[in-house]
Amino acid sequence: MDPTVRGIVASGLSFTACDAWQAEYTRAELARRIQQQLASFDALVVPTSPTIHTLAEMRDEPVRYNSQFGTYTNFTNLADLSALALPADFRADGLPAGITLIAPAWHDAALSHFGAQWQAQLDLPAGATSQKLPAQQATTPADGFVRVAVVGAHLRGMPLNHQLTSRNAVFVEETHTADTYRLYALANTQPPKPGLVRATEGQLIAVELWDIPLARFGEFVAEIPAPLGIGTLILKDGRSVKGFICEPCATEGATDITAWGGWKAWLARQPGA
Repeated sequence: MDPTVRGIVASGLSFTACDAWQAEYTRAELARRIQQQLASFDALVVPTSPTIHTLAEMRDEPVRYNSQFGTYTNFTNLADLSALALPADFRADGLPAGITLIAPAWHDAALSHFGAQWQAQLDLPAGATSQKLPAQQATTPADGFVRVAVVGAHLRGMPLNHQLTSRNAVFVEETHTADTYRLYALANTQPPKPGLVRATEGQLIAVELWDIPLARFGEFVAEIPAPLGIGTLILKDGRSVKGFICEPCATEGATDITAWGGWKAWLARQPGA
């Protein structure tokens, strides 16, 4: 066994069973407080490590520097949290750096999804190679499902999202339209809704993709009031999906919110948001 590891393991002989139980009670109390604080956030972003040390430095001070590396992350297992370490841009001195996302337990899939998007937008090589990171492969709906892009009141956390979830629709991903759309806050709609209109001059608009059971798709569409409807949208990566569209005539008297890039971004900047 490595001498450093042996020393760490052997240090356990100096503690009693009572010490262990007292430490566990303390750990559980701290974990509860941490989980309460994190409950109102999607995730916590921290540096993966405070700094970098050379191999020679690590050999000289293995315990000290390994403990230092875990400054921002050692608590995650003890607090029963999920976490994902990701690469970040290289430092000014050319050395690597990284971030870690920390979220409540069982959020591993959500962190993984965000991590894939994070790495894709960084455009870094794969590890220590000169090879580019493989492009993300777009998924296709399973048999018996139809993929729909939602842009407003049906987004997650919005008032009409239940019209999707109550029909066993499955969230797929967040993405954007092609830059040939404009978004309007429609007048006199309850709950408030946006209208997405194809235009010669537009910009990327944030959307969510959902897979709806084909057997429930008709009743979902039947609940959509004018001037909205379902048509075919073009996404930023060139894919075509069904999605919410709006009659151009409804833009008269509506507020053009294209510059905000999405419905949630615009709502977040309204008084009282």
